Amino acid sequence: MSRIVAGAAGGTPLVSVPGSLTRPTTDRVKEALFSRLDAFDVLAGSRVLDLYAGSGSLGVESASRGAQAVDLVEFADRASAVCQRNADLINGVLGRKTVTVHRSRVESFLERTADGTRWDVVFLDPPYPLDEPALAAVLGKLARHLAPGAVVVVERSSRTPEPFWPAALERFAEKKYGETRLWFAEPVSDHQVDVVPEAED
Repeated sequence: MSRIVAGAAGGTPLVSVPGSLTRPTTDRVKEALFSRLDAFDVLAGSRVLDLYAGSGSLGVESASRGAQAVDLVEFADRASAVCQRNADLINGVLGRKTVTVHRSRVESFLERTADGTRWDVVFLDPPYPLDEPALAAVLGKLARHLAPGAVVVVERSSRTPEPFWPAALERFAEKKYGETRLWFAEPVSDHQVDVVPEAED
């Protein structure tokens, strides 16, 4: 069973999406990912966007760790219902509405988002069938909604090639965890994050 790893709601079990159409982030990968984000000092007080949210576990983890506002975007009926249950859970623990669920296709959500809306941390864990051109198009739409110093995290199969980054985004790190690879990117105008190379598993 998935759980919130740390923060105000640490240890709280989360609802999982039934069936095999979603690919939940393992606790091992989640712990490693958030350790890195903590090192970047980008979570406290941040606005977080979780695209292709699945159960919403990355977004609610962010809320538990101090994010100010979290948006979960998920189109599938079952997954969006689970997102709402997990959002209600973390909002109840925190005593305020931090997490909001949007039942929408990612492309439509980004297209209708107001130009002045900016996020500090963005997670993308797209389904395997989403091809590279489609992912590149989403990243292009996302780029105009990033705050200065923002961090974008793309989670893909380790057998998938590096995403094609739009001109406004630049990859600054990557890490492989078994069958999962995380890609980290930032707006190109920002100061580059100093990263110490890590050996792959």
